[in-house]
Amino acid sequence: MNQMTICPRVFGTLVALTVAFAAWQHASACSRVLWNDNKLAVVVGRSMDWAESTKPILTVFPRGMERDGGRMGSEVVVKEHAARWVSKYGSLVITGYGIGTADGFNERGLGIHLLALSATDVGPRDPKKPGVQIALWGQYLLDQAATVKEAIALHEKINLVMVEVHGFKATVHLAIEDASGDSAVIEYIKGKPVIHHGRQYQILTNDPTYVEQLALLKKQDYSKPSMDLPLPGNVNAVDRFQRAAYYKAVLPEPKNEREVVAGVLAIMRNVSVPFGTPHHQFGVYNTEYRTVMNLTNKRYFFELTTSPNVIWADLSKMSLAPGAPVMVLDPYDPTLSGNVSKKFKKAVKAPY
Repeated sequence: MNQMTICPRVFGTLVALTVAFAAWQHASACSRVLWNDNKLAVVVGRSMDWAESTKPILTVFPRGMERDGGRMGSEVVVKEHAARWVSKYGSLVITGYGIGTADGFNERGLGIHLLALSATDVGPRDPKKPGVQIALWGQYLLDQAATVKEAIALHEKINLVMVEVHGFKATVHLAIEDASGDSAVIEYIKGKPVIHHGRQYQILTNDPTYVEQLALLKKQDYSKPSMDLPLPGNVNAVDRFQRAAYYKAVLPEPKNEREVVAGVLAIMRNVSVPFGTPHHQFGVYNTEYRTVMNLTNKRYFFELTTSPNVIWADLSKMSLAPGAPVMVLDPYDPTLSGNVSKKFKKAVKAPY
């Protein structure tokens, strides 16, 4: 385990940026910002950026779901010693391509976010450990863990297995947080897990690795932001990391949920990728959607980039008892607006 202490919010030197650029150009442009030091609620936002629609579906899973970590949709990708478990907690998530959970939280307030990292290397298959295909990494934790500490302990019991989606390997790292404000970032580098565990790990984007991102951040102090402080404005992962750190540092203390959600959502919009941004090869893509989770009050806010409306759902109002149906909602429905908790419909077939 690699345990670190975060440095003041900073920006890397030109030389360091040049060295890191080769990694940036291959990473999709997702971002995550955790606001765990206000007095009102633990709130976290993320953006999802990709070259095409990830076919997101808002999905409510009840307790008691039987899982097979070796399946990717209808395909069996872990043929021997696949992990199997039954969900202990209900969750509200966004599925991607129907094969895994990209983002979401459970009824105990544990949140997860899968973001792209081209340096990801899970190593060879270890048949001694039960295997979980990497797109189910987050759901495996949501189903069984109430806190970040529990999630880290559970994570150590499995062997992640790389899969491909639409011809691209699912090279991702994982951000997790809980309702207490605890946080962790887990990456697989050269076949080994690298875990950064602590409330201070609030910002995550993509390449380079988290160790390198923190080193770049150390070069320019963002702990006392001002109007005169130079701020990087491009859409690569390092610029977005720096910008998110700056704006997170200046968030005013919120008076209500509306303000705490608006504060995080404003940052997620700032680090999103506008349409038409230059990306001449596999790398930075337009933002498809943004989310904000209120882990204290168990509410999930969703903003589709091509829709003028923000929608939200209240997990505490959902039926999560064992045997309850899986409920789904297609956020591409242009008529959706405001509280959509009652608009979920029974899934014809559970995605996994």
